[in-house]
Amino acid sequence: MKNIEDFVPAHIRALSKYVPGKPVRQAERESGIRCIKLASNENPFGPSPLAIAAIRQAATAINFYPDNDANRLRLVLAEHHGVEPEQILVTDGSTALIDIVARTLLAPGLNAVTSKSSFIIYSIVTCAAGGRLIEVPTRNDGFDLDAIASAITPDTRVVYIAELDRFIERVPSHVMVALDEAYSDYGEFYSRKKNQVYSRSIEWVKQRQNVIVLRTFSKAHGLAGLRVGYGIGDPQMLRYFAQMRTAFSVSTAGEAGAVAALKDETHIRLSVERNSEGVEYLTARLQELGFRIVPTTAN
Repeated sequence: MKNIEDFVPAHIRALSKYVPGKPVRQAERESGIRCIKLASNENPFGPSPLAIAAIRQAATAINFYPDNDANRLRLVLAEHHGVEPEQILVTDGSTALIDIVARTLLAPGLNAVTSKSSFIIYSIVTCAAGGRLIEVPTRNDGFDLDAIASAITPDTRVVYIAELDRFIERVPSHVMVALDEAYSDYGEFYSRKKNQVYSRSIEWVKQRQNVIVLRTFSKAHGLAGLRVGYGIGDPQMLRYFAQMRTAFSVSTAGEAGAVAALKDETHIRLSVERNSEGVEYLTARLQELGFRIVPTTAN
């Protein structure tokens, strides 16, 4: 081979690069001023004190490999969502689960569908699996559900989406609906203020085999640095996804922190409420400067 690129398949060489938000300390070193990072939707209020205590306790046993299936967390999540433990798959962040879904269901000649301006990871994992991503234009700064439904073909295997109820019945059974609810705690808060139901996703999981809900502990729970996420879906499908998961991918500390964080409902509530106050303040100040602000139900 003449070049190192010759080792790498063409579809991998063509991948877009994920560029994360710059770390605060790096930005401050480069700029010489104090920075407040908004780029990565992190929780500025930090994790629950209960989670920190659990992580410290778990650190005493990190000489042992973690539970490969994170069974303690699975049981807690199953009870929390009213499903069976077999309907829960724990992964190292919901991003890892997005990748697993793509690698399991996609291949050359197949495609996935999502909306433009969605999470760039959808494009990266789809192309890495050899598939093609169909990106549908947005409508009114949101998902154009009619256009997404129309873009589905016999070769479509996955739809990445963050809205469901008005859409799910139009999706054929050969397509997996990956419902990304990373910001569900915030969405539920804003929906309650409007006397609305945020999502019926768990009900759809119980009714249909082709729906998987993606959740994370990186946002409202403040555990982004530990990388813990999970999926809720059909047990048989989750067994295939589990085969594609890296062994021991969720650390002992990550599982312990997530269990404790989930139980600290007061911390989650305060994080979401304080976040909404910040949203109101920042939105007003930016509008005063002449910016058009898209309403948010996230952080």
